[in-house]
Amino acid sequence: MAITAVRDFLATHAPDLEIRELNADTSTVPNAAAAHGVEPGQIAKTLAFRVDELRFLLVTRGDARIANRKMKAVFGGKPRLLDPETVQDLTGHPVGGVCPFGLAGSLPVYCDIALRDFPVVLPAAGATHSAVAVAPQRLADLVGATWVDVCQPAE
Repeated sequence: MAITAVRDFLATHAPDLEIRELNADTSTVPNAAAAHGVEPGQIAKTLAFRVDELRFLLVTRGDARIANRKMKAVFGGKPRLLDPETVQDLTGHPVGGVCPFGLAGSLPVYCDIALRDFPVVLPAAGATHSAVAVAPQRLADLVGATWVDVCQPAE
């Protein structure tokens, strides 16, 4: 179970962080923000992309939109979102619960600089009803992420 992998990862690397599990619907950014009592931007969505043979995760604020031109400039080609089956295979997490913690395999992780707009963000924790509250820099440090600027400014 994906949430178990995240729990194990956090127990080893960040035992002070707790997984929040809710009974509420958190399947969309607005629903997750309402359930956690935070702004939509604080929901840290993790997206899985490919550019040519490179597969990677991008963590960005929940209300951000990808800027294709910036993505091409940073990653050297046109980015494509991975299909749900491939995401599950590569990460071990279901779509809606994808996070950079407790991955099934090694994937590069990038964090968009827009995450820094908040002192705390909430990425999922391996299940569609889970999240972890964490400072953006700590999130990046825990997963060895590289900071990039690939999103349009939030409206």
